[in-house]
Parts: sequence; structure tokens; C-alpha cells
Amino acid sequence: MADTGIVAHRNTERSNRTKSSCKFKWVPTSDTALKTAEERILRHVNFDYETRFVPLCGNRGRLWTAIFNPTNSTKTPFVFVHGFGSGLGLWALNVASLSQQRPFYAFDLLGFGRSSRPKIPKKEEVIEEMFVESIEAWRKEMKLDKMILVGHSFGGYLVSNYAMKYPDRIQHLILVDPWGFPETPSLIRKLGSLVIGRNGSLLQLLRAAGPYGPGLMKRSRRDIREKYIDLFDDNTVLNYIFHCNARKPSGERAFARLMLSLGKSVQPMIQRIHKVKKEVPITFIYGENTSNMINSGMGEMAKQIRQGCYVDVHIIKNASHQVYADQPEEFNNLMLQVCEDMA
Repeated sequence: MADTGIVAHRNTERSNRTKSSCKFKWVPTSDTALKTAEERILRHVNFDYETRFVPLCGNRGRLWTAIFNPTNSTKTPFVFVHGFGSGLGLWALNVASLSQQRPFYAFDLLGFGRSSRPKIPKKEEVIEEMFVESIEAWRKEMKLDKMILVGHSFGGYLVSNYAMKYPDRIQHLILVDPWGFPETPSLIRKLGSLVIGRNGSLLQLLRAAGPYGPGLMKRSRRDIREKYIDLFDDNTVLNYIFHCNARKPSGERAFARLMLSLGKSVQPMIQRIHKVKKEVPITFIYGENTSNMINSGMGEMAKQIRQGCYVDVHIIKNASHQVYADQPEEFNNLMLQVCEDMA
């Protein structure tokens, strides 16, 4: 396993630790704690992979990246983009199966996980552009010509935005329980903007709990622990999620500013999906028990809007929003089936 590009980061952590070693920290997290938590998750990977920070041109930060089986094949690679409050470590149930056929790339979105956490603009259009351009800068740095671009939840919303601007870089767009598609009635839109505001931080409670935050996470999200029980019989995954989200709020502020009441998007993607170039094939994958906020009917609606284009919709039974972890074997098999005939 190569862990390139991290030595300088370690030096930075050592310097910061020396300066603040005598200070009490209310929230028990740090860059080092997140790094350690992620390493515990990736420890089960028993084949070649690389991890490194990928710098974004124009001094726009860097994205923490993992490449699984990087020399396995010359086929178009998978590029997986996680959802809100997540990180690349949560693909742990998928990398072994999916990286056997083609390289598997994953990165922490800007503002999430171990990636840079920039100041978030106020306007929705500027926020979306920030994410889209960070993905494109990452692609250029990785020297990828085409991608099978896979986005879950908030990641699905962002890669849909990316597909509108850079369709020629996508061989297939796969949206896994994507957030941000359903429309919101106008009255609720007006009320939602008043109630939620535009600077909300959805994980403030986790940070406000300070040293009690890890315990709060363990008590409130036991369901996530159960999804990964075949890999970890302890709180490894919940510890990772805590450290992903207990740090400086950046990506979550972006999400809050793109969201209205009831978890709906300010600019619903269903109103814009027609803007994706017709040559881009799109596959939707939903969990049978996903929430109304996601609304699995959006895939069929997109199919109607994009008549004459390739749009396919799959529902995985006995799965909820984290479909890739609820039914990993079925999800992995479906992904391989969808991409079976692709170069």
C-alpha cells in the first residue's frame, strides 16, 4: 500500500500539536484522529491501493483521494462521490468487488472528510460552481479522460451539476439515491427559507456536545454500525463518521445553503436534468425504503423528461438511503451489470 503525499501533512500536524498541546479542546477531534479512524477502516483492504492529497489548480485546496487497484485495468475507471456527512471510507463494502474489473477512484468532497475546508460562498450558483470546478480540477490532475461517475445522495446532486457542464468527460452517470431532485411547493419554499435560514449548520449539535459527541453518535446512529457489522464488530465506522463531521463546518454549510425545508433543494435537479447532454447515459439506483425527501419516483420522471435518451432506473429491495451499504452484494452486482459492456 502506498500512502504518498502525506508526509508534509504529518509535519503540519506535528507543528500544530506542539503549539496547542496545552490547550483544552472541547470537541475531541483533529486531523490526526480522522486519519487514524480512516486507516482503521481501510485496514481490511487486502489488495493494492494508493492514497494521497490531490492539489487543485488555482490554489483552491486539495482533495483527499484513494485509488483501489490502480494498475488493474485500462478500462474507464469508476469515480465514486460520497454524500453529505460522509467520506471515502464508507465505500469499504464496495471496493473489493468493483475494483476487480476496473480502477476504483474515490475522494472526499471539498469541505468534507480530509479534504480542504474552504469558506463557503453565499449564492447557490457560486456554491455549485465551486464543487463542479473542484471535481474537474481533480480529474485533470488525475489525468482521467473519461469516468463512470457515481454519486450518492448529495454527491448525486453535485455530479449531476458536473454532467451539465462537462458531459464529454462522462462515459456513464450513475445516481445512487440522489438528493436534490424533488420540487418543493412555492409556499413551503417561502416558509422554509425563513425557518432554516441560509447559514444553518446541520451538525452543530454534534460539536456542541463536545466530549459527549462520540457517545451521541454511537447512540443515535446504531443503524449505520449494523450495516458494516460484517467488517467491524465495534464502533470503527461511527468513530470515522464522528471525526468526519466534528471538525470545522464547511461542506455542511454549503449543503445548508443549497437546501430548503423538508430537505429539498433550492434549485431542484429534476428541473435541470434535461440540460445534461443527451448522449450521456444515466442510471438511477434507489433503495426500496428510501425517504420521501429523496423520492424514488424522480428516476422515472427523469426518464420521461429525457425521452429518446438512455435513462434506466433500478430499485434495490430491503435497502434504504445507504443502499450501497444496506445491500452491498446486490448493489455491487448491479453496478457490474450496468457497466459490463463498457470499455
